[in-house]
Amino acid sequence: MEMPPGSPEGEEDTSQPQEQWKKNSRENLDSTTQIRQQPRDPPTEILELCPEPISQILENPQGTEKLAAELEGDSDKSHGSASELPEPLQASDLWYCPDGSFIKKIVISGQGLDKPKLGSRCRVLVLGFPFGSGLPEGWTELTLGIGPWREETWGELLEKCLESMCQGEEAELQLPGHSGPPVRLTLASFTQGRDSWELEASEKEALAREEHAQGTELFRAGNPEGAARCYGRALRLLLTLPPPGPPERTALHANLAACQLLLGQPQLAVQSCDRVLEREPGHLKALYRRGVAQAALGNLEKATDDLKKVLAIDPKNRAAQEELEKVVIQGKKQDAGLAQGLRKMFG
Repeated sequence: MEMPPGSPEGEEDTSQPQEQWKKNSRENLDSTTQIRQQPRDPPTEILELCPEPISQILENPQGTEKLAAELEGDSDKSHGSASELPEPLQASDLWYCPDGSFIKKIVISGQGLDKPKLGSRCRVLVLGFPFGSGLPEGWTELTLGIGPWREETWGELLEKCLESMCQGEEAELQLPGHSGPPVRLTLASFTQGRDSWELEASEKEALAREEHAQGTELFRAGNPEGAARCYGRALRLLLTLPPPGPPERTALHANLAACQLLLGQPQLAVQSCDRVLEREPGHLKALYRRGVAQAALGNLEKATDDLKKVLAIDPKNRAAQEELEKVVIQGKKQDAGLAQGLRKMFG
């Protein structure tokens, strides 16, 4: 039997090259549950995925101090007298996103203390997002937690910013690594939403199923980054339920590991597989994916152990056999390199 190894429904398989998994995605990723579209009231809380990275541009290691310095000055620096210089910003004029992905400069303060939540329909003026970002330009209406706009590279950032704004607020966003002019947002109005603790367990499970289904579609379309955000949001909803939680959590963690392998995040993939194997120690796909991830991290003994466990359960698993052969070859090269280093050191 070839990989993907048998496992609970609704999990992607990344044992083949990325081009192959795009082609055979429907076979590698079965839906965990039959998703039925049922009319209901709009959901009402922001499904934010942090700290999982949304794009390379949001992972610039420079931090936020430089951004703050850039935002505190006027964009058009004057060389005139001191009396012509703008007044320095107060600390309250800057808001730092907790995950460090951006700094918000409040240009015009909003009214009141209420802020948008999941299900809030926001009337927004959006200006300055890079061309090709997939986000609307100009006046638009966005519903937090709902809609394909959230799956674009910049969508999650926009959603996090709106979550921090009051009605009537106008703000500029500066991003680490983004050299262009600041993105400008104006929140004209929004409808009332609800916090997560106000949602019933059935509502959370329904929202999680929708996120799972959306993640499946994105994975099939060759977008593991967007799929990972959906799976992460679904897990955040289900983790708030009393233990042991629904069995769908296992499939979501396994799916997330598949995305993380494709995104070059083996350490995160190991953690996701650990969550699966805590509940199902014999989960073949989790064992295989953890073995692949451990090999990528250079933990060859751990990789060998996981892959041998797969073969003990399914001796004809060709993908596990091939991966184990790669690990053995990698181990021999590692030993040869170590031996050569010792000879140079003591020879």
